[in-house]
Amino acid sequence: MATMHTKSAARAMMAPAVIALLIWMAVPLAMTLYYSTLGYSLYNPISTPFVGFENYSYFLSDPTFVAALTNTLILVVGVLCITVGGGILVALLLDQDFYGVNIVRLLVIAPFFVMPTVAALVWKNMMMNPVYGVIGQFLSSIGLQPIDWMTDAPLLSIIIIVAWQWLPFATLILLTALQSLSEDQKEAAEMDGAGALSIFWYITLPHMSRAITVVILIQTIFLLSIFAEILVTTNGGPGSQSTNITYLVYQQAISFGDVGAASAGGIVAVILANIVAIFLVRLIGKNLDA
Repeated sequence: MATMHTKSAARAMMAPAVIALLIWMAVPLAMTLYYSTLGYSLYNPISTPFVGFENYSYFLSDPTFVAALTNTLILVVGVLCITVGGGILVALLLDQDFYGVNIVRLLVIAPFFVMPTVAALVWKNMMMNPVYGVIGQFLSSIGLQPIDWMTDAPLLSIIIIVAWQWLPFATLILLTALQSLSEDQKEAAEMDGAGALSIFWYITLPHMSRAITVVILIQTIFLLSIFAEILVTTNGGPGSQSTNITYLVYQQAISFGDVGAASAGGIVAVILANIVAIFLVRLIGKNLDA
């Protein structure tokens, strides 16, 4: 009886937080679903007729949707390749014992705390500007033609900016996993004649596999909703070359004033994000079981 009373008391104490969390999550989703069935325009907010699934049909049949979906996938995969690959290399470097290693670790992690809009502005104006940007000045100094990044390679520019922001996160997680690796395994492998590359491939990398899957899962969830970097730098252009799903929803709501289509796009984005999340969670579950 005492145990049951304790459990009931614990559930009663947790109930307000659980209810608040459900309301916080359910109400916006329910309102988005509701608006997605209306012909709701910001230019005529008084008339909001029920249109059913017309907004979904309009959003999915929009030629920009295919381009936005493709750009979203390229953005996620590109950033993951840079951050995971670069994170492994930087983590291996920071795992060494050298003078000032703690200061270097702090400097490497610092970009993660820069706001996305600030990072985008810095890269756009100070690094990638073809006239007075650092990259343009360097290319000019060696006799090469500067690149107008935001016009000639807009999606690549976004990938570089976002990867720069998320590389510290991947490095921190992977470095933590790397430091938990027993030195005895490395020493035993060295005594057996294994080289540095063999030790990395057969001992270090498998040990980091769980951390890598966690990095991929967490980053993917956030990368699917990249917005500020696109808004500040390219505005989704030229054309739709750097438009992702999130920015397309923003365009429908703000630029075109179509709240109904934007709400339908938001629901589509949530469904796609959940499909990706479920796939990655299952992948991580198999990795952890192994």
